[in-house]
Formats: sequence, structure tokens, C-alpha cells
Amino acid sequence: MGKFFLFSFLFWIFGNPFIALLVILLLIYLLDLRYMRLFPSWFRPIKQSSRLRKIKNDLRLNPHDTSAKLEVARILMEKKRYEEAYQYLNAIFSVMNDSAEYLSDYGICQIKQGQVDQGEANVLRAFASNPRVKYGEAYLYLSESYAEQDTAKSLSYLKSLQQLNSSSAEVYYRMGKLYEYLGEKQEAKQAYREAIEVYRGLPTYKKRMERRWSLLSWFRIKLM
Repeated sequence: MGKFFLFSFLFWIFGNPFIALLVILLLIYLLDLRYMRLFPSWFRPIKQSSRLRKIKNDLRLNPHDTSAKLEVARILMEKKRYEEAYQYLNAIFSVMNDSAEYLSDYGICQIKQGQVDQGEANVLRAFASNPRVKYGEAYLYLSESYAEQDTAKSLSYLKSLQQLNSSSAEVYYRMGKLYEYLGEKQEAKQAYREAIEVYRGLPTYKKRMERRWSLLSWFRIKLM
């Protein structure tokens, strides 16, 4: 009823049902951006592209700038352009291969290109150098890469991440998805419930980042 009233009100203001609908969708998006984070941001990719162009221009003037190449690679990884990111990381391998963060990124790019064995080796090297590198992010990629061919290994990597980051609702949500894939519904439900419980115990500033996984977990439980 409230949505119909809002639509009618906007239709009365703009005189066009399509504009009224677009305004409602924009309001939903802005509310999601502020509270839920279920939808991707429209603004971040624009900022990233602008930054990427600037750094690439800088690299034309100074092609040996290692830190610039590393930043370009990380932006490209956020954009899921792993093959291109790998080229930049590979160009600085001889300089950066003793850095745990670099090895983690390098391994992730290899995994995303199907070079799972090499990527796994580099990621494990990164964790051997720094067990908490990037809060264990690379464990998610390792888990995803083995989800279909070796579910036990996939789950073990998720559990390794859980030990590093027990306050992450995302980890429990992903564990639930993996248990669902294995057909273990009770374990999946328990993982989803734990995701919700973890979210409830988070401080306010972190709830915004984790709210998406709590909501998705709630939906998964309702669908089971």
C-alpha cells in the first residue's frame, strides 16, 4: 500500500509513470547503498576507472615505477580483469616476490586464470610468510577453485579462513553454500545461522559491511 501511494505521488509530481518508477528504483538503490549493500555500487567503478587512467598515464612517463604497477594490478583485480592484472604483477615479480601481499595477489590472479596449482603454491607461500596476510582473503579463492573437484579441500580452506577471521558473516555464508552443494542441509542451516549470529554481535561500524551476508543467509534458510 505504501509503495502504491509513493508511486501515485511521484506520478502526480512528474506526470510520467516511467520517471516515477525510475525515481523509486533510485531511492531503493540509495537505501541499499546506505544500509544493505546487496547491489553493486555505481560510483566506485567510475572512481576506479579514473584512477586507473591516471596511473597508466604516469607509467608511460615512468615505466619502471613498481608501486604504480602494483596499484594498477590491484585496481584491475577489483574489476575482475585478472589476466590484465597478472601481466602487471608478472612484470614486477623479480622485485616483489618476497612480499606476502604481492604473492597473495599473484596467486589469486593465477587461480582465476585456471593455473590453480601454481596459484595455490604462491598463496601458500604468502601465508607461510605472513599467516594473516590480507585477513586470509586468498583462502576464499582457493576454496572456490576446489569447490567442485575437491570439496573436502575447499571446506578446509574455508575453515582456515574462519580461524583467521571468525567475525566474518561472509565466511559462514560461504560455508553454508558449500554444505548445500554437498547436500548436507543441516550443516548448511547451522552455518547460515552462525552467519546471522556473528552479524548480530558485530559493532555498528562493521555491520554495514557484513549486513549483506546476514540477509543472504536468512534468505537461504527460508528457502531450505
